[in-house]
Amino acid sequence: MLRDSLRGFLGQQWRTDTMNRGPCPDEIAAIWDKLVGQGVASLGSDPGMGGLREILVTMAELGRAACPAPMWSAALANLALAGSQAEASVDLLSRLHAGAARIAFSPGAFDPGRATGAIEVTNGRASGLLRFVEAAGSCSHLLVPLSPSTFALVAMDASGVRCEPTRAMGAWGFYEVRLNAAPVDVIEIEVRAVDDLLRTGKLALMARAYGAARRAFELAVDYAKERRQFGQPIGKFQAIQHKLANCFILLEGVRLIVDHAAELHDRNDLNWRYFADCAASFSGEALRRVSLETQHTFGAIGYAEEHEAPLHFKRVHLDTIALGGSAYARLGIASFLLDDGGAELPQYDLGPAGNALREQVRQWLEENWSGERKAVFDARPFAKREFDADFALDIGRTGWIGLGWPKQFGGQARSPLEQIAFIETMERSEAPRIGAAIQANALMMFGTPEQQKKYLPEILRGEAMHGMGYSEPQAGSDLAALRTSAKRDDDHWVINGQKIWTTTWWGKYMFLAARTDKDAKPPHAGISMFIVPMSAPGISIHPATTMYDGSFANIFYDNVRIPHDNLVGEVNGGWKVLTGALAFERGLVGGGIVLKVAHAFEQLRRHIMATESDRPALANDPIVRDRMAVLASEIEVGRQLMMHCAELAADAVTPPEYGAISKVFSSELMERFGEAALDILGTRAALSEQMPDAIDNGRFEQNLRHSLMWVISIGTNEIQRNLIAQRALGLPR
Repeated sequence: MLRDSLRGFLGQQWRTDTMNRGPCPDEIAAIWDKLVGQGVASLGSDPGMGGLREILVTMAELGRAACPAPMWSAALANLALAGSQAEASVDLLSRLHAGAARIAFSPGAFDPGRATGAIEVTNGRASGLLRFVEAAGSCSHLLVPLSPSTFALVAMDASGVRCEPTRAMGAWGFYEVRLNAAPVDVIEIEVRAVDDLLRTGKLALMARAYGAARRAFELAVDYAKERRQFGQPIGKFQAIQHKLANCFILLEGVRLIVDHAAELHDRNDLNWRYFADCAASFSGEALRRVSLETQHTFGAIGYAEEHEAPLHFKRVHLDTIALGGSAYARLGIASFLLDDGGAELPQYDLGPAGNALREQVRQWLEENWSGERKAVFDARPFAKREFDADFALDIGRTGWIGLGWPKQFGGQARSPLEQIAFIETMERSEAPRIGAAIQANALMMFGTPEQQKKYLPEILRGEAMHGMGYSEPQAGSDLAALRTSAKRDDDHWVINGQKIWTTTWWGKYMFLAARTDKDAKPPHAGISMFIVPMSAPGISIHPATTMYDGSFANIFYDNVRIPHDNLVGEVNGGWKVLTGALAFERGLVGGGIVLKVAHAFEQLRRHIMATESDRPALANDPIVRDRMAVLASEIEVGRQLMMHCAELAADAVTPPEYGAISKVFSSELMERFGEAALDILGTRAALSEQMPDAIDNGRFEQNLRHSLMWVISIGTNEIQRNLIAQRALGLPR
């Protein structure tokens, strides 16, 4: 409601074209007076009036409107002085909220980037130079921290105060303020950490930069739909679609991680500082990348100062480098993870039911998947660790294979958050894979009652695995081009053809896509889905070792006869079955991937903190610390995308484009993590499993090789980017 109200208000009351010439102080004062009437001047002073989340919404809308109203300074004044009973504090905030005072804020000597200068106060007089002071020319007072418990308050019209406008990034809005024995009031407050105040200020700047970047991005999307080159809209070109899809992924990541940090702050969660640093680290780099790509999309038209886009480009860069930029935020992340014994990545609150299930599954695994049993399993080569039939049967007895299934099919109807709790705990215990989620979804959505009664209990008990027979030599991502045929012969179907890259080739059944109408237009209209017993005559399997030491198979179907009842869904209705089941499952695929990365990150963190006789711990290396901080912030963005998909799936299926966003980001993060782990640990980490002195039995190099599969499988990331561009952004096919 606040966002919509502010957007409408600013759309009517503020003209962005004033920024091309630099708005005068009177214009800024006028818009601020109007915003005071909207109630935003008090945000941060009283939780009942709105906290940091509401401040960030306001800042994002000001960034979107390219409005330089002094909200940032007002918010920091509220957060700094809230609760203080000092007469000067009470008076200042009262006047601020009533519109009788406009406050400029400078971090002074506390600026992490050491760019804003400092002042000294002696005998009630302040002297010094402060740089990059926002909107000082339109403000009545200047607030500067002198210590964690004292602030200097200077009247801008007092003697000894000189204020000069400064042009930065080609834009006006900053001021240099020189104080020469200017009279000052010193405000004493309860001891609070100024660095916490500046963390909130950093989040507010990131929110404003997000608003600016998002506005420019939306303009670029609209432009791509209209601008024609070579006889068609440039938004049809895959290069443009992928560029804009990448931007959208980054923007969604920024939106979620910034809001999450603010929510934790408002709840007084002890981890809010870590997430605030993660938000600043990721957002600073991501928003600048979006800003650059937006300008690339506009081309020459966006290079003119008359266009709105340059305003946002400047805003993004000014806000993201302030207060030490991303680099300083990464110092905080590294300290959290690696200093004083270090801390694990924080566990997410998955709600009472999710948290309880996480503990229940952990205890079950401790009793049933630990000790000698797990040690024997872990000693196997990776190719023998993809599946364990006895473990599948054991966990089948718990009913957890059907954790998210409707109760009518024997499931537990657990929420998406509970499913995340289960996936996370299984990953942390390095338990083998179970179930056949996509195939089970297809049967529940499209299967006959007889099929559901026959196949679903087998899956639920852990007795049967189903492979997916989709890809063919000429039909990988383009499944509509598949040629494997199924022809009706009385009460049977006869299947002929070839499937490749089939991973669960050793399963009891194959969930097979075959063409039942070779002349169908469009081609995907002639596909049907079948359940094929892998024991059926006419099937020949040629396994191959994958790049990650797993296996897939080239499978030939030569006059394979299956009963007519093995058809799932309608004849020629297989495309609906295939895409429907994938859509239902894909929302949590990205979550499963990022949880793998999070677990591997914890293994890497422990190695980095360990000391060896011939060298100090890698945790002391500044390059390693910075690399780990970058990975941690990206993991948190991946987990936020996972949580968002779960939220969307709470009442329905996750929209395919959001499942695609999570899958693309997390799978490519897995690749980046694998590369980083080798860089950090060195050549010894390249030793493969079963080799003497291999680190964690070759875990890290094998993870890197395995990561390639996640980028390709369940729809290549290039296809996913097309989906994002066309479904989320409305670009033409």
